[in-house]
Amino acid sequence: MNFSDSVEVDTLGKANIISPLLDNNADNQYFVRDDEKIIIQINIKNVMQSVLDENQISTFELAGPRKRIYFDPSKLRCALVTCGGLCPGLNDIIRSIVLELYHRYGVKNIAGIKYGLVGFIPEHKHEIIDLNPSVVADILNEGGSILGSSRGKQDIELIVDCLERIQIGILFMIGGDGTLKAALKIADEITKRDLKISVIGIPKTIDNDIYMISRSFGFDTAVEMATQAIKGAHNEAEGYLNGIGLIKVMGRHSGFIAATAAIAQQDVNFVLIPEIDFDLEGENGLLSTLEKRLKCRKHAVILVAEGAGQKIFENEKDEFDPSGNKKLNDIGIFLKNKIIEYFSKKEINIALKYFDPSYLLRSLSANSNDSVFCGFLGRDAVHAGMAGKTKIIIGHWNNHYVHIPMVCSVEKRKQVCSNGKLWHTVLESTGQGTLVNKP
Repeated sequence: MNFSDSVEVDTLGKANIISPLLDNNADNQYFVRDDEKIIIQINIKNVMQSVLDENQISTFELAGPRKRIYFDPSKLRCALVTCGGLCPGLNDIIRSIVLELYHRYGVKNIAGIKYGLVGFIPEHKHEIIDLNPSVVADILNEGGSILGSSRGKQDIELIVDCLERIQIGILFMIGGDGTLKAALKIADEITKRDLKISVIGIPKTIDNDIYMISRSFGFDTAVEMATQAIKGAHNEAEGYLNGIGLIKVMGRHSGFIAATAAIAQQDVNFVLIPEIDFDLEGENGLLSTLEKRLKCRKHAVILVAEGAGQKIFENEKDEFDPSGNKKLNDIGIFLKNKIIEYFSKKEINIALKYFDPSYLLRSLSANSNDSVFCGFLGRDAVHAGMAGKTKIIIGHWNNHYVHIPMVCSVEKRKQVCSNGKLWHTVLESTGQGTLVNKP
């Protein structure tokens, strides 16, 4: 996305209905106008250059309640669906959306779609859940999603057929990059049919890799739990001569969990992530550097993201999951076996302990920070939908909650920058060096 790109927000039409929030709490309710904007790029050099070049300064629309809304709450039916992999905070998002709709706007008809996009397809015959405050009251401490989830592509026309049939006015879609791409296609089909259905996305990825989203819910919880795994691996490694703690965490294409956890709990000596190349063999490779570490300190901790080192498997046949994502080879087990083999050949005794908390991280309930964050996202999603906004996701940018057009986030993926502060801090913390052999 270029600094001068347009980021206009689509709307279903003019908002002419006085918000019930204004009626019920005129003195204390905070309202936002559509002309309130947050600058996307805050580097002063870039801002001044845009002014000098007479370019438009790109901004995001500020999220929050509007004084006038598009939908009549007494006649509105909304739907919620969670898609893709599980993530801490899904139930928090569901709860915040339901309570905001029900109590603040007076929307009493809220449908929960079971098992992701599959729930829209008639042949699967999944029942719709009636969501209300009593259903969501106690779900904060539950991991996963009370609506369930699924992966895989579904017929967009059949989904929109269902939305028409059950008379949905606002569809809230909670999911990652694949879900957001599907949400945009659904919204485009709705536009093609000239329907008045708002599609609002809440970005979900434990990997924190959605483009133009500075932070995604579940990430904070994942980092917190990853630090616990690091503590355990470090204690195990220190307890034995030539002890090695090897931990695999989530991160298919982006290593934010591994990099951040390594800084949060600085007992890690090697961090391997998808964005940064490394060699296994050779003078500067991982195995040789690990051997030097053991000779010097007698123990080591290695933290690897699941998508790291996939070049090692480049000659193997590619396989794909139901959503069309390339299946990753298990770098954790591979490294475990390679390390054991390497030191066995050198007749060096090691004590290697392997930790894989990946699915534990995904299925946990959200920690306090994530739970608060989910509350803001859910409520702002409701405000946006009620105002008639569509084809947007709710994001956190420059310390504000904003409306981000879906098209801005589905173009590419956010990754750890090899020359950025995060990765350089990892290198300072671990002292691991480049782990790449000189040409």
